[in-house]
Amino acid sequence: MSCSKPAVKRKVDDEHRQFQEKWEKQYFFIEHKDIPTCLICTEKVAVPKEYNLKRHYTTRHAEEYAKYQGDERANQVAKLKTCLLRQQDFFKKATKENDAAVEASYVVSVMIAKAGKSFKEGEFIKKCMLQAASIISPEKKGQFSNVSLSANTVAERISDLSSDIYDQLCEKIKCFSVYSVALDETTDITDTAQLAIYVRGVDDNFEVTEELLSLVPMHGQTTAQEIFHQLCDAFQNAGLPWRKFVGITTDGAPSMIGRKKGLVALVNKKKEEEGLEEVIALHCIIHQQALCSKCLKFDNVMSFVVKCINQIRSRGLKHRMFRAFLEEIESEYGDVLYFIEVRWLSRGNVLKRFFELRAEVKAFMEKDGASVPLLSDPKWLMDLAFLVDITHELNVLNKRLQGQGQLVSAAYDSVRAFSTKLTLWKDQLSQTNLCHFPACKSLIDSGTLFSHEEYVDVILKLQEEFDHRFADFKRHRATFQIFADPFSFDVQDAPPVFQMELIDLQCNSELKAKFRDVSGKADKLGQFLRELPPSFPELSRMFKQTMCLFGSTYLCEKLFSTLNFNKSKYRSRITDAHLQAVLRVSTASSLTPNVARLCKSKRCQISSSKK
Repeated sequence: MSCSKPAVKRKVDDEHRQFQEKWEKQYFFIEHKDIPTCLICTEKVAVPKEYNLKRHYTTRHAEEYAKYQGDERANQVAKLKTCLLRQQDFFKKATKENDAAVEASYVVSVMIAKAGKSFKEGEFIKKCMLQAASIISPEKKGQFSNVSLSANTVAERISDLSSDIYDQLCEKIKCFSVYSVALDETTDITDTAQLAIYVRGVDDNFEVTEELLSLVPMHGQTTAQEIFHQLCDAFQNAGLPWRKFVGITTDGAPSMIGRKKGLVALVNKKKEEEGLEEVIALHCIIHQQALCSKCLKFDNVMSFVVKCINQIRSRGLKHRMFRAFLEEIESEYGDVLYFIEVRWLSRGNVLKRFFELRAEVKAFMEKDGASVPLLSDPKWLMDLAFLVDITHELNVLNKRLQGQGQLVSAAYDSVRAFSTKLTLWKDQLSQTNLCHFPACKSLIDSGTLFSHEEYVDVILKLQEEFDHRFADFKRHRATFQIFADPFSFDVQDAPPVFQMELIDLQCNSELKAKFRDVSGKADKLGQFLRELPPSFPELSRMFKQTMCLFGSTYLCEKLFSTLNFNKSKYRSRITDAHLQAVLRVSTASSLTPNVARLCKSKRCQISSSKK
């Protein structure tokens, strides 16, 4: 018995049917986007087949349009075509205006987030836009009224923008070869502990991504165990594998660096369980520098300076009189500065301003009936001048350690340079050479005696403090120096795992020439590293690890300033989710939200208000 083959079903596309121009006049059809469309009712026919078009015309429109013949019929077709195209243009224009309104809503929401304004500010901004439009371009006022900027809409827009940035970060994370994190914790206006976690990763092309990973509200305890759990959750949510985790930088609090139960200890225990190497744990270099500066006691100076400033500024009348006094004598400065303990640069700035205004402060205080004998004491004034000079140099160092995207090797170089300066200053002070101490020199030029022994001891104590506190960075000094300049490093001082590759690298004239071209340019260092051949696996791995390390928790501190501005006593009810969204949008550096993609999913969401 023979089996017949099943019949092959014919496809419409295989027939290659084409629309014929004569059908326009015969059946009132045109071809729009490759689909036959009726000019009369705008209904579409799936297949450009004459039978289908004829049947549609005969059953629906022939009774009314059969009377048109010849030129009259051609004119009727042209008229209907014009109406149809005009209608299509209208819908295109409406769609374009709707898209523009949604895009404008997102753009304004980004600006509101970055400015730290309340979500309700969107409504005020819209009123301003409408008022300006009614004056400048009244015919376009309706388009501005379509921009939705209600408080709920702005909050939703910022959440969308934050989610988009986080999604982009998660995509970047998939390409990370290694990564490190920086953590710090603060308490907001509602006494909620906020844990900031920043991630910095390097991919195979030596491109660095540095972004906020998570802001975690901790309503309960802030123990090391709880922080560790939050860190694990953040890793899991973002898809960060533990095997690529190489470094952690903290503020040095006991809950972070405790040897047995601190966060670093728990992280290394987890790494050990996974059969992985321990992470490189660093104590924020800026915090350590600030702690080093606290060994400069001089309580007799600071207590009196703060007391004088408080006497002047704490009472409104006296403060106004002091500023008027400075204006009257045409002083270079208009006021003294308040001292704020938690601000890194406050001490140096306050002391320098007070020293510059010491004569004015003395004259004003005595005029006001207050006795200030210390402002006439040569020994006290010299202590003040020395403290002004040394805190100024500490402030210069602090500023160098700040900044986004700074390499850990460059930060440690700044600390090493300062330690070398301390040695120079100690020797120069022993010889009463005050070329680097302008405030002290100005007093000596006016006849004040200088006794160097006490100040040399202070410099020595500061130097010892720097050597002690930066021990964790010193352990990695060789690695940092190889990273900064692998061609000048002594191979014998390098760890054995790098020595063979380092010799090969230093003898490669082509790579050496390329490195010299980008030397000192951090933004172009990756360009050189990308050209390293596969024959340097250990050096490449070390370069990536060093590039991804955080030298400080500066980004966390910067985030906390933005946090306190957004969650203030006037805006304390902002939710944790909205707070994180605002901070992610306002602090994002390398990633920008894809507004065009977000607009596609929100096309219909325009404002219904017509003002």
